[in-house]
Amino acid sequence: MDLSFLVVVVIITALVFDFTNGFHDTANAMATSIATGALRPKVAVALSAVLNLVGAFISTAVAKTISGGLVDDSKITVPIIFGGLVGAILWNVVTWYFGLPSSSSHALFGGLIGATWVAAGRDAVNFQNVVQKIIIPAVAAPVVAGGVALLGTFLAYKITRRARKTSVHDGFRSGQIASASMVSLAHGTGDAQKTMGIITLVLIASGSLTKGSGPPLWVIISAGLAIALGTYFGGWRIIRTMGKGLTDVESPQGFAAETSSASVLLASAHLGFPLSTTQVCSGSILGSGLGRRRAQVRWSVAGRIAMGWLFTLPAAAVVGALSGEVANSGNAGVVVVAVVSVAAAGAIYAASRRKPVTAKNVNEYPSRAPATPATPATPATPATPATPATPADPADPAAAA
Repeated sequence: MDLSFLVVVVIITALVFDFTNGFHDTANAMATSIATGALRPKVAVALSAVLNLVGAFISTAVAKTISGGLVDDSKITVPIIFGGLVGAILWNVVTWYFGLPSSSSHALFGGLIGATWVAAGRDAVNFQNVVQKIIIPAVAAPVVAGGVALLGTFLAYKITRRARKTSVHDGFRSGQIASASMVSLAHGTGDAQKTMGIITLVLIASGSLTKGSGPPLWVIISAGLAIALGTYFGGWRIIRTMGKGLTDVESPQGFAAETSSASVLLASAHLGFPLSTTQVCSGSILGSGLGRRRAQVRWSVAGRIAMGWLFTLPAAAVVGALSGEVANSGNAGVVVVAVVSVAAAGAIYAASRRKPVTAKNVNEYPSRAPATPATPATPATPATPATPATPADPADPAAAA
């Protein structure tokens, strides 16, 4: 296998994953701001893109291993990384098509786990860490964030119940700009690091960098630009689901959801407890719906999202395993995986154009409930014609009287 060829392919693939991560996760920060009208759709994604780019430069510390102990680090090879990236990209595209917010981090980890398992055996996967770093946080993230958002929403309405409704909504809309910006900045800092770490690990594995090196400047810039560009394109299908699908969001709810998400993410990072940004933000939006009286929560949509979370790890693992196995056969295998992946992603994109979701219709969430046909009016029964009076008999004495 030509290692230099594979390194170039993996770097390009990593930047493609970074791009999909950007448009897939735009909804995390901006869905509620768009839904409440705090920001116009195009302005929201542009602001989020800039903050994602800035966030990529805030921290340049690269984790010792991209797997974080999920797999045996010594057995990670360049084909395994390539397979993991392909699994994550295709899962991101599939869930984007269905408008399901899923964790790009979990998709990447799933791809790496599947590729490592096939290439190095079951013992190369640390299932205890999988439970601790993925399964438990996946359950805890929406519950914790939802509880904080529920309390925040309840307090927001309680405190402002005597104020003018117009003033309340205008004030919280202004606050949403700041809270959404915080989530975007945190997202850029954390998620751009994944791609930086992947590319740096590949460069070290190929001998281009010495062990323990940090990401070169060109890696930081390219990763930041890729995630920012993906963010600007806007994952409108997922933005619609999070902004309008789970519940009808008002500005106090949006502010509470975004502030709760930022608080939970920052606190968990400080405590070293890994949480998915997507799951935190989804849980916050759901909690904000539960915190407002008479708010409608669409549990069917929440159930679809939960099913997406359930299948993220195994689905990405299967695709990652197959892709890594084929790629490990040589340059031809790498080309085959790349061509099949591009064709699959292209087919999904083409299917999405049949019912496109754009900045213009992102807030128009379709109702899944079939319209009840109107009952046709029962035709009026024609009146019975009156019976004509019987003419009096002139011979009748009573009539004569």
